[in-house]
Amino acid sequence: METSETSEPLVARHVLEFPGGYTRTTGPVIGRFLTELRAGRIVGVRTAEGRVLVPPLEYDPASGEPVADGYVEVGPAGTVTASAWVREPRDGHPLDRPFAWAVIRLDGADTSLVHAVDAGSPKALAPGTRVWPVWRQQRQGHITDISHFAPEVTRIVSPIRPEYRIQAGGALRTFLDGIRRGVFLGGRCATCDKVYVPYRASCPECGSAIDQRVELPDTGTITTFAINNLPDPRAPEVPFVSAYILLDGADVPMIALVGGVPAHEVRQGMRVRAEWVPESERALSMANVRWFTPTGEEDAELS
Repeated sequence: METSETSEPLVARHVLEFPGGYTRTTGPVIGRFLTELRAGRIVGVRTAEGRVLVPPLEYDPASGEPVADGYVEVGPAGTVTASAWVREPRDGHPLDRPFAWAVIRLDGADTSLVHAVDAGSPKALAPGTRVWPVWRQQRQGHITDISHFAPEVTRIVSPIRPEYRIQAGGALRTFLDGIRRGVFLGGRCATCDKVYVPYRASCPECGSAIDQRVELPDTGTITTFAINNLPDPRAPEVPFVSAYILLDGADVPMIALVGGVPAHEVRQGMRVRAEWVPESERALSMANVRWFTPTGEEDAELS
């Protein structure tokens, strides 16, 4: 005798269907609500105590008294008080992409309704989020005349690409000419006896004119740095390091990229050397210096 564990399950398929659709009368209260939706408006009803019910009810849930008049237009915007995120929409859902079912308190209402919100991400739909209805082009007097709600516009993204030209002054041109030759040029102030790099024509500390040019070595010490995680076409890899480097013989640091070492191994006091592009590829540009790489020397002590 065959046991129930090995026998095929008995399954009967049933379909409940109303040919032509299930039809019911709406009554004056719900009928007014749906008619207003068809016109692109949302209304509620005001109870004897002054509360506005949306969606409207035929009877006051507090007193049981009929609520057949006192229609009040509300919204159209509202505030999300709670939501549940739908990651995988199913057939019959209002949207074909991830969305939220949200409890929405429309402006001017004392109760809330549930509707779909197209927020793009659950993080964009915290309680308190302001939302507006997105109406269908063709409306027929149904709650789905509101296709869904969408968050208020709180930010816009505008492509920005300014183009401008900078004409180098005499001091900068002098410095870049040195970079093209593979030399860092600084300027020594005769009054302060400080060496500034890049070369400049006047001292930023005392204002004196700088006439003395100083050729500095291409080695230096990292004084401080930042690890960057956004791509940069100049960088050797991501993450990469940009650092202030005090060239040997200089009194102020200059900013440059650091390469040839993992970002997490870069440290203050690290000794580095400039890595130059081939002389045949150089121009009047700081791009002649790809980046600075560690020299392998002991770290310097920073005062």
